[in-house]
Order: sequence, then structure tokens, then C-alpha cells
Amino acid sequence: MAHGIPGLKGTDHIGITVPDLDEAERFFVDILGADPVYTLGAKQSDDDWMRVHIGVDPRTVIREIRFYRLGNGTNFEVFKYDAADGQQPQPRNSDIGGHHVALYVDDMAAAVEYLHAQGIETMGEPTASKQSAEGQHWLYFLSPWGMQFELVSFPGGKAYESSAQVKLWHPARPAE
Repeated sequence: MAHGIPGLKGTDHIGITVPDLDEAERFFVDILGADPVYTLGAKQSDDDWMRVHIGVDPRTVIREIRFYRLGNGTNFEVFKYDAADGQQPQPRNSDIGGHHVALYVDDMAAAVEYLHAQGIETMGEPTASKQSAEGQHWLYFLSPWGMQFELVSFPGGKAYESSAQVKLWHPARPAE
């Protein structure tokens, strides 16, 4: 018997709310290397559409949405909201809803050097994974608005792959 959502193919996009769209665009385009794709204008409602469809205060206004494509298939939908009921601080990884976006690179040292040259704050030094993820190195870094991103690199693969029937999707080898 099949399991999961019928017809599901994978992730279409990651949506992120930012305090400043121009600052976010500079980060996505100039630092990460994303391509701008298209923009949507303001959205607001006189009824409770925003609460029903998005789960926010009905008086909230979406000022603008910008879409970007990053590398081999990662799309970002970046929002600027005027939240009628205020905005919460960014969650930590340990909070419910905490998150980060991990980006694959072939050369960790070159990527870290680049981030430092661009003035991007990194959290510690690259860390070697252990156990099933042995072969991977990772490092967290921060966007200008404080969102956590992560660089991951495992050009030689991870330990679990030698005996796995199913492997995690690899952005450098999307057909596998």
C-alpha cells in the first residue's frame, strides 16, 4: 500500500518572512548567488481571508513577495508583512518551529572563506559529523536579519550511504 500524499514530488519552495526585502535580496542574490525570478504585490483583505488561509491576524498586510531560485532546485518565497498584531522574535533552533536552511557546497573551506570576506557572521568553525553522517562537515551562519543558515559538505558521501537502500537527496547529484 502506498503511503504519503499522492503525487508528491518534493519541495517546491521555502517561505521566509524578513524585516527588509531589499536587504534580503542583497543577501540572497549577492551572497548566496540566487537568481531573482518574480515579484507579487500587496495582499490584504477586508474579511478573515488572511486568518483562514495563512493563519495570521485578518488585518495583516503582505506588502510584497519576492521569489528566488538558488542553484539546483531550491526556490525561496520571501515575504514582507505588516503584521497587525506585532511580530514575534525569531525562534531558536531549540524552540517549537525553530529552523535553519542547509545549503550544500563541495568545498567547505572556500565557502567559509567567502562568507568571512563578505562580512557574514559564522557560528564557530566547521564541524565534522560522526556516526551515520561521518564524512560530512557543517557550519552555521547568519543572515543579516539573524536567520540561521548552514553550509554542509560531503563530497565523498556520508557513512550511512555504504549500506543504505534509500539515500538522502543530494543537490550535486539530483538524478540519484
